[in-house]
Amino acid sequence: MPLTTYALLAAFVSLALPAAHAEDRYSLPVKIHVDAAESHGPLKEIYRFFGADEPNYAYMKDGKKLLKHLGELHTEGPYFRTHNLMCTGPGTPALKWGSTNMYREDANGAPIYDWEIVDLIFDTYLESGVRPYVQMGFMPEAMSSKPTPYQHAWRPGIRYDRVYTGWAYPPKDYEKWGELCFQWAAHCVERYGREEVEKWYWQTWNEANIGYWQGTAEEFYKLHDYAIAGVLKALPTARVGGPDTAGWGGEFAKRFYEHNLRGTNFATGERGSRLDFVSFHAKGSPKWQGDFIRMGIANQLQEIDRGFALVGSFPELKNTPIVIGESDPEGCAACQGKDVSYRNGTMYSSYTAASFARKHDLADKHGINLEGALSWSFTFEDQAYFAGFRQMASNGLDLPVLNVMRMFSKMDGTRVAAESDHQVPLDAIVKDGVRERPDIGTLASRRDSQIAVMVWYYHDDDLPGPNAHISLDVAGFPSGVATATVTHHRVDAFHSNVYTEWQRMGSPVAPNEQQYAQLEQASALAKVADPATLPIEAGHTAVTFELPRQGVSLLVFNWPE
Repeated sequence: MPLTTYALLAAFVSLALPAAHAEDRYSLPVKIHVDAAESHGPLKEIYRFFGADEPNYAYMKDGKKLLKHLGELHTEGPYFRTHNLMCTGPGTPALKWGSTNMYREDANGAPIYDWEIVDLIFDTYLESGVRPYVQMGFMPEAMSSKPTPYQHAWRPGIRYDRVYTGWAYPPKDYEKWGELCFQWAAHCVERYGREEVEKWYWQTWNEANIGYWQGTAEEFYKLHDYAIAGVLKALPTARVGGPDTAGWGGEFAKRFYEHNLRGTNFATGERGSRLDFVSFHAKGSPKWQGDFIRMGIANQLQEIDRGFALVGSFPELKNTPIVIGESDPEGCAACQGKDVSYRNGTMYSSYTAASFARKHDLADKHGINLEGALSWSFTFEDQAYFAGFRQMASNGLDLPVLNVMRMFSKMDGTRVAAESDHQVPLDAIVKDGVRERPDIGTLASRRDSQIAVMVWYYHDDDLPGPNAHISLDVAGFPSGVATATVTHHRVDAFHSNVYTEWQRMGSPVAPNEQQYAQLEQASALAKVADPATLPIEAGHTAVTFELPRQGVSLLVFNWPE
């Protein structure tokens, strides 16, 4: 069958490669085959979940700008999960902190409810096209069984466990705790309407299997029962679940599931508590190698593998939606240092493409219902440009990783067969990560009159390497289709990359208006060339292009209906 070549090589001539690799520019020939006629079920939009420790950044200037960009990712709206929504304080943000002052008590111990700040947060979400993934936590000062000291004074470089102060303790009175959750949910129904609030997620606390909860496991189950009973009293059709453990949760999560499915509910005395979704966390484990970072994608995928296996071991949960409530290359988003500077660039974005694709594969392996994978990545207001935080944007400028999310948002409908001869097999990448040959893989979808193909070039080691010469073969176009238009989006050092544009600009500490406008343009999802029209012969076409290491491409083929 004759092949049509979409020549894009000239677009990449300027890409800088180390001299040692100049003669090996095409030493990685890669063959990718897509068959859009072979369906692998729906391609779930798992990418559309985000979160952060700091709730009050949402209504600040850069927070509102980023939320608007997140809201544009999907017509149904992404979801946002945040800590500290119930903490006492005036709503002043700080690293790993936030507050809404929603609960106080008068001199006689009677509750005082104040929804002003939390309403501002949720209003900002919804005005941006984003919905709440409501985390019921942390403990208000007046309700904490050990309130002093209450607000922590943590900063990067200080021991992480210094954050676990009065907000992390069980309530003095579980009835008051349950009533607070009821009053909050009832207020949300009154303010936003039953139909809207039914679409939200409601879950209790965060990572109660580590220091975020300074009580016993049994006390957490009690906290959860009272919280969920309060929400369901206000809205019986609410979507409730948990436990959002650190990692896959181990014995703690197993006992939580058993309690909710078969145990005695502390709040109602009935058997169990509803689980409309289940949630756990999964992080990678990068290590500094002296002069470069080595990512730990295997660690994250192993956590997901174990978490899926545990959920699947309960027959009652086999079809229950799963949200990986924090799913990231590593831990603390607010921590900085040379070993996390990769967050600004294409190491983070290529990791995201490779890891998200494997989440689909692991869901297929276990036959479970993966609904979402939440990136614990937002933005940090009034910090230095590209300070090394794990975030989607810096000073109102979208980072390369957000452009990979924009690529995902252009892929929907049916997941179709896609194979690369350089994609690391699932079992191998889960076991060992990407330590030898690179992972040059693919994910593809089809809907209506469109086929979308993502191709990534990832390696755990943040080191230079030769380009890959991609030969992409696409079959399965409907009979009668004679031509298709292909649009090629790219994230690499020269496309969709505000960080490298800032570096080329001389890394200004405070870009002026002209420079900022230039950076805004560089932060958008870019094309490597103008759209081109390709002939389709017997339902088939092919393109070739060059993909640099840590690059991610999305090719979208459209044809007239």
